[in-house]
Amino acid sequence: MDTGHFKKKLEEELKIVEGELRELGFENSEGEWEATGGSLETMSPTADSNEFADQLEEYGERRAETETLQARWSELKHALEKIENGKYGICEVSGQPIELERLEANPAARTCMKYM
Repeated sequence: MDTGHFKKKLEEELKIVEGELRELGFENSEGEWEATGGSLETMSPTADSNEFADQLEEYGERRAETETLQARWSELKHALEKIENGKYGICEVSGQPIELERLEANPAARTCMKYM
């Protein structure tokens, strides 16, 4: 298996995910990503309750999106670590090789198709 090919795919996706995470928030000292408040942070103290509710909803959406991206970011980092450790492409359940078509579709896959 050409792990260099998959490493490149993983690194490219990681760049995209990190860019999206930076747009939504920041990486804290523990290496976790946190959403910022967006417009909520610059809202006037005299804003009406409807505007505040809208901004709070926007923050909730930013937070949910950040959590989803954080999960993908972790999967990508884990896959890259497996390449470095020589364990990439091995199912974490069965210990058998992960199908190449599965890795092409999701280079961060941890299991073969039998255990997805």
